[in-house]
Amino acid sequence: MNLREQREELEKRIFSPFARRSSESKGRQKPEKECSIRTLFQRDRDRIIHSKAFRRLKHKTQVFISPEGDHYRTRLTHTLEVAQIARTIARALRLNEDLTEAIALGHDLGHTPFGHAGERALNKIFPGGFRHNEQSLRVVEALEEGRGLNLTWEVREGILKHTGLEELSTLEGQIVKIADRIAYINHDIDDAVRAGVLVVKELPQEAIKDLGYSSSPRIDKMVRDLIENSMDKKEINMSPQMDRYLSSLREFMFDNVYVGSAAKKEDRKIEGMFRQLYDYFLKNPRDLQAYSRYLHGEDSLERNVCDYIAGMTDRYFIALYQKLFIPNPWHLEL
Repeated sequence: MNLREQREELEKRIFSPFARRSSESKGRQKPEKECSIRTLFQRDRDRIIHSKAFRRLKHKTQVFISPEGDHYRTRLTHTLEVAQIARTIARALRLNEDLTEAIALGHDLGHTPFGHAGERALNKIFPGGFRHNEQSLRVVEALEEGRGLNLTWEVREGILKHTGLEELSTLEGQIVKIADRIAYINHDIDDAVRAGVLVVKELPQEAIKDLGYSSSPRIDKMVRDLIENSMDKKEINMSPQMDRYLSSLREFMFDNVYVGSAAKKEDRKIEGMFRQLYDYFLKNPRDLQAYSRYLHGEDSLERNVCDYIAGMTDRYFIALYQKLFIPNPWHLEL
């Protein structure tokens, strides 16, 4: 047996009966020769990490737009925190860590510049609406390198359904869905406190007194609760009390940080900028071809413009906007 086959045999012996083993995958979009070293899910993880879409996450907003500080989260650091939490849970439950990590690393590849403010803007502008989970799937199925990454069915399903009410077929995908929420609620609280938008004593006190006043003990208790309530079961769930704590913290953040807070006052400018850029490329499709390397001829112009804008980083969006709409100062030559 080669190294991949040895790993697949090991998975059969040590994984939980509820795990999705690499040898049981439903396969890729297009058949291809298997690697002699890495399993299918290992290769998926590596393809995501080496993609340009993954690298761009470091310059995309998590919550606060272009914060003046080195310690605020970006979309990339959020993704890494989700992957770390998810791997911890998967290992404890003897599930497939490689599949879990691949889903976690790919779940936000389709996020727009300026975070959810950008997502809301494109959702209003683009016919049919825009959702970042659907765009993440589009990135790995079609946009990256102009042909997609040819990932396995399990990873693609986990990426698509990491948010929303649709049920996931794998426990690994279920883990990522909850790990995403654990991560962003706790690290967004940290960033909001750092930004002076809120103080810890304002948070729901029942949850904070029980879970802790900093993110580390809160995450630890949430992860332990999830593991204890999911051990040797066919579903991934928290206890009712822990789920209530997490929901109360999430609701608080939406009411006090994500919408209408002082740190989000710049968000109102985003929709107008997105609409201007979107309309510009609809009227000047040749410019779109000049700026965008990969265009899908079978897709509409609206779809191509949406893909292009969604893939931008914050700083690229701003630089392009300035180039197209802000006049350069006239320099008098002496």
